[in-house]
Amino acid sequence: MADIIGTATPDAADDPGSSRANAGQQGPEPAWDLIELLFFAYRDFVSDADHVLARFGFGRAHHRVLHFVNRNPGMKVAELLDILRITKQSLGRVLKQLVDEDYIVQREGVSDRRQRLLYVTPKGEALALRLARLQTARFARALGELGPDSHAMAVRFLTAVIDPKDRDAVLNLIGHGEQGRRVRA
Repeated sequence: MADIIGTATPDAADDPGSSRANAGQQGPEPAWDLIELLFFAYRDFVSDADHVLARFGFGRAHHRVLHFVNRNPGMKVAELLDILRITKQSLGRVLKQLVDEDYIVQREGVSDRRQRLLYVTPKGEALALRLARLQTARFARALGELGPDSHAMAVRFLTAVIDPKDRDAVLNLIGHGEQGRRVRA
């Protein structure tokens, strides 16, 4: 299955035919090596999980949903939409399949019955952990080649790649995920 297409929209600087985009060609040479290494690293990072997901008829979109619901039990659908930056329609198809196949359950909010709170089932948790362990093994191999402090440096680098306006929210979400894992459906 294909990735979910995000809701971000390009501006004129992103359109190769625009005058703003062409004006930027006078700047420094693009960091082709980093750009391409990131493409290939991402390709291989997700391929481990892709092979497992394909056996279930799932794709990367299912993986993302399962990952964030597993890490943040009781999250609202609206929060998941914000994290993934996708449309409600895109999420709906994926979420329906995960619910229908008993990987995720939806519950009404306690104080607001209109809220849909998401939780992984034991089956969903097992799949999320299986995928996370595959990806952790890839990270462990890579970090092992880099030596001491490589994990901390990788965290600093990846954090720096995130848009500055989003960093605090991302770091808060990651920290919340650590605490939220103790709560189960």
